[in-house]
Amino acid sequence: MADENTAKKVDEEGAGREPLMGVVPDHGAGHTEDDRNLDMIMDIPLKVTVELGRARMIVRELLNLGQGSVVELSKLAGEPLEVLVNNKLVARGEAVVVNEKFGVRLTDIISQAERVEQLS
Repeated sequence: MADENTAKKVDEEGAGREPLMGVVPDHGAGHTEDDRNLDMIMDIPLKVTVELGRARMIVRELLNLGQGSVVELSKLAGEPLEVLVNNKLVARGEAVVVNEKFGVRLTDIISQAERVEQLS
């Protein structure tokens, strides 16, 4: 922050105005306004879902489910899993185990044109 002795007086036309410090983050040379705008959204949380498959059933079948029941899914074993971000397909991949937890190795990223097409 500039101290009071170095602050310049601003006339009605705005001449002699000091740049506002701390209003816009200084990202150094080479960073554009678009870069700064993009930085503002980088910490927004998104819902990421990896879909193994889908099934349809009637209410009677749903009510008959119990421990040990098997629900047959629409995908075949070995088919890629779908990676959805906020319920929009963004990639496909294969299941992996990472530190005793499931993960997904991305094998195909959906093109920007395909993602835009999903919106219509």
